Amino acid sequence: MTRLPVGRTRTARAVLPVLALTLLHLTAGIGLSQRPEPMSRIVWQDREAKTLMWGELVKVGRGVVLRTGGPIQGFPKLDVDRQELVQMARVGSVLVVGVRDDDGGKLGSGWVAVDLGVDEVPHGNHSDFTYRNPPRVVASVVDENQGNPAHVYVYDNAFFIANDARDGFTMLLPERLTGAAGGYAGTFHRGGGGHITLAAADRKVVYGTWIAGDGPDKGRVDVSDPTKTGDDSLAYTFHLSSGVLHGATANSGRAFFAPSDGVYWVDVDTELKQTSETVAANHISLGEVGENDSPLRTGAFVNHRNWVLFTTGPADAPKLCLLDAAAGTPSVVQLDVPTPDGLSLVVPEVVSALTGKQFAFLFQDRKEGEVEEKLTVVDLDPNGDRDFSDAAIAKTMGVGPSRVEGHFGHHAIDFCDDRRFGFLSNPGNGQIWIVSLADLQVIGKYRVGGMPTAVISVGGEESKH
Repeated sequence: MTRLPVGRTRTARAVLPVLALTLLHLTAGIGLSQRPEPMSRIVWQDREAKTLMWGELVKVGRGVVLRTGGPIQGFPKLDVDRQELVQMARVGSVLVVGVRDDDGGKLGSGWVAVDLGVDEVPHGNHSDFTYRNPPRVVASVVDENQGNPAHVYVYDNAFFIANDARDGFTMLLPERLTGAAGGYAGTFHRGGGGHITLAAADRKVVYGTWIAGDGPDKGRVDVSDPTKTGDDSLAYTFHLSSGVLHGATANSGRAFFAPSDGVYWVDVDTELKQTSETVAANHISLGEVGENDSPLRTGAFVNHRNWVLFTTGPADAPKLCLLDAAAGTPSVVQLDVPTPDGLSLVVPEVVSALTGKQFAFLFQDRKEGEVEEKLTVVDLDPNGDRDFSDAAIAKTMGVGPSRVEGHFGHHAIDFCDDRRFGFLSNPGNGQIWIVSLADLQVIGKYRVGGMPTAVISVGGEESKH
């Protein structure tokens, strides 16, 4: 295993406001001697430089502004033409991002772990946040033996990285990453194959999917014991009726899978007492489309409390789907999301705003033509009864351009821990926008340069006292 050297911090790029007076109440009363108070820290992927950048939303007087901190300290230097940053996820103040190459992992793939430098300090009915140090890499494994991951998941405060070319996954514990000093590489477990998606529960069982559309691995799901390692971790395997599995999640004691036809679910087997013959797989149809009545499918899930969210439908009639994972017999609620020709609906991101509202944010990214790209915001619970069956569109707004190339270059959004602001990336024009969750208005637009894609936020107001 080759560990990449810690790189030097490059000169920070200036953040240039695009619309200087769209900031929240940024008018009078801002004293230059006032210390800017951190409101949130954000990290985004720059696909041009193939690195992670960071910045902070800070309060200055009565306004908020976004300022940049530059590249993440110690981030490994990647080949900008042949390596990619893939999915990233956060547990507390630890972020893990996957690295993939164009040669099946032989050039260099793996993961990088970052200490974001922000700690939550609970105070009864609220939390303060301590900003102790700039983000820095605490562990990194990028070499020819990591199986070219594409997907990074978090379940039960543990990271799970799908090692596609190794037919398995790596489990990382954040509590070990922060004290790793470069020596912790996680544990490898057998499960899944091809282009793997993962569902896990209680750190006791992991479901790994196979992408095969025919042959002996069609519809295959491996069930693994993460308390064991290597080949010993594979407990048993079962097969669904449909193949081309690309999507998995766990919620409310059930595991959900996305094959070529609808959605399947099984009861989670945390005791590993089932076998290939005893697993009961339940199918949920998403409908059919076209002259040949082809079954509808989905490709990725998002969890929010006991609800599983995803999209389906043809490009000219896409739908947001909501499934109550805790229901006796789960069924799907579908909401039409009008999408102009040339745009494509992408996976939702969900937040519980400080106002109490539950929102799903869905970008409509460009597939072809010159049509303006959109962001649709869905009010998941208009009457506040915790039942999402009455979900309705609250707003659709224009956004900046994406820069989609295959799986990369899409818009992204994430939300601060205070649940007051969203941070929206526009890959096509190098901008990050700030969205107020109180009124769903864009309150600031900043040119950060490069190609900002995936974004993650951590922390909230430093002190509420």
